[in-house]
Amino acid sequence: MNASFRLIALPSEQFATLFSHSNAELQAMGARRLTVDENPGYPCRVSLVDGGVGETVLLVPFTHHDVSSPYRASGPIFVRSGARTANPAAGEIPAMLRHRLLSIRGYDTAAMMVAAEVVNGSDLEDTIRRLFANEQVSYLHIHNARPGCYNCRVVRA
Repeated sequence: MNASFRLIALPSEQFATLFSHSNAELQAMGARRLTVDENPGYPCRVSLVDGGVGETVLLVPFTHHDVSSPYRASGPIFVRSGARTANPAAGEIPAMLRHRLLSIRGYDTAAMMVAAEVVNGSDLEDTIRRLFANEQVSYLHIHNARPGCYNCRVVRA
């Protein structure tokens, strides 16, 4: 059993050009430009850091589980202006996940959900290791439990 894991952030290149769009263009895409007014509250899926008060973020629709399965899914995500793609070390949990109530969803190689748990972020590492102890689980998705928004993907390291 390989209990080591790595969190995978979204690539900054995928969102960088969106910041040059006007507010009207963003709205036509279903996105919004916002100014962070509280911290925590605007978790960036690229940097895996909560936006700082006064910072510009985009709230964009995003297909986070782009698979040929009934579990194909999309939802809103925040991206900070100028964010660089986070690359956490194996086993590292970013601070933005530690204080949230999280929904962890485990999928098999056919992108079918085979496990799901709701945990406090402080228990995330143990939960990831326990879910990966199940050999059916190929990868995990971490969501914020209350709003249901996607945070990141977790793979075996």
